[in-house]
Amino acid sequence: MLELTRFFKSIGIARLAAMGVVAAVLMGFFALIISRVTSPYMVPLFTDLSFEDSSAIIEQLESQAVPYDLRAEGAVVLVPKDNVLRLRMSLAENGLPSGGSVGYEIFDRGDTLGATSFVQNINRLRALEGELSRTIRALQRVVQARVHLVIPERQLFQRDTESPTASIGLKVRGDLSNGQIQAIRHLVASAVPGLKPARVSIVDENGQLLANGEDTAVGGAMMGVLDEKREAQEARLRRAVEEIVFQVVGDGRARVQVTAELERNRITQTADVFDPDGQVVRSSQSRSEASTASEDLADAGVTVGNQLPGADEGGDTGSNSQRETSEEVVNYEISRTTTTEVTEAGRLRKLSVAVLVDGVYTQEPGGELAYTPRTEEQLAQIATLVRSAVGFEEGRGDQVEVVNMRFVTNAAPDANALVEPGLFDFSMDDVMQVAELGVMLLMTLLLVLFVMRPLVRKILTPEIVETPATASPIIAQEGGENVAVGEPDQRLEKAQAAGAARADMVRQVSELVKTNPDDAATILRNWLQEAA
Repeated sequence: MLELTRFFKSIGIARLAAMGVVAAVLMGFFALIISRVTSPYMVPLFTDLSFEDSSAIIEQLESQAVPYDLRAEGAVVLVPKDNVLRLRMSLAENGLPSGGSVGYEIFDRGDTLGATSFVQNINRLRALEGELSRTIRALQRVVQARVHLVIPERQLFQRDTESPTASIGLKVRGDLSNGQIQAIRHLVASAVPGLKPARVSIVDENGQLLANGEDTAVGGAMMGVLDEKREAQEARLRRAVEEIVFQVVGDGRARVQVTAELERNRITQTADVFDPDGQVVRSSQSRSEASTASEDLADAGVTVGNQLPGADEGGDTGSNSQRETSEEVVNYEISRTTTTEVTEAGRLRKLSVAVLVDGVYTQEPGGELAYTPRTEEQLAQIATLVRSAVGFEEGRGDQVEVVNMRFVTNAAPDANALVEPGLFDFSMDDVMQVAELGVMLLMTLLLVLFVMRPLVRKILTPEIVETPATASPIIAQEGGENVAVGEPDQRLEKAQAAGAARADMVRQVSELVKTNPDDAATILRNWLQEAA
């Protein structure tokens, strides 16, 4: 213990404190490194969770003794990477995450046996809303979904009933197309008895009305269908043009924009056309009549002639007459053409195609690319190909424009030859691990340079003994030279030379004292008197 105490006293309080700080820092730092290296790599189990789902998931993880971590105020749950798939399947078996809504599992509870019909109807409505919310959330761009159903109860002896309605609140990534909105409406309408798609309203997280729920929205729904048809037709034509143009100018060396104008009204036209030159005999009728008539004078009454004396009683007593009548009726039918044309909404009325092509690049001897615009003949040939690809009709008013302009981002002649694959293919997890190791290495270097190095230098520096009066190092005179005993920066060779000189001086003084004891005693007596 005495030797240990003497050792600590020889080191000094400052050195002991520095050694303690160095030891504490090293132990803490290496403990952090060991704990971080040995701890499992945490990855998200689920994201965008509600508080109900987070609570239920944490309860399941604690029951299985699985380490976890929470981020984003409980919306993100992190678990070890090796257990992600197993935990997801286990939680899916328990219906988690449920998205904060309850489905048909509400009827699995045992307390529903004594529930009233009102409670059962409410539970059925809640279950239907929850199942629809889960189905809508399964869509690619939908993050969250809430469904509210209003199903009127049919009263007894009531002839007219109200139609069900539905309201849907969505939180989406990006924008939903008209086709996706209509798909959600039809999905909900098909799951609820008596619900029409036009009675389903949809609102996004920004309060924007995506679809109204009025019956008068049939026209709007038709417009949505037409817009979807127009977008699909434009995309199909654009792909067709790009496929044929890219074969000529190269991939990525052309931009194609197609605008299709569709008929939005349903038109019915009826036309009657008469052709006078196309008459034909429909019917012909002929009638001929011949008649002979004779007149008897005796029956004609008393006349002057037959009352005179000598009149011939046996003479002509009448006259004969003949008559012939001929009649012909011919009916003609004029050629008549009746045409009824029905033009449904969605017919293509006009088509406009704009094609922007880049020029030709040639590599010069210096390695730079020289730009050359395309000739008018090449542009005319490309325009001909585009007209054939889109079904160009001049009578319909279609337009096709092909323009050559230099692109801002120039494409190399052979993109595949210039783009070389990387030496290693790293995933995002690998990048994060490398970044974490780099940060830890940087922290280690900073700790060694700015913390460990000053402390170690403090420990290795000899302690300077100061006098109360001058607070300066002790000066010893050796061989006619003043040597600073506590000089911090003296070298090892200088220390060895001073030690050898001091030993030589002590040896010489000892020899002088042995040979002249009286003189030595007188000198010591004088020193004591001067000190007193």
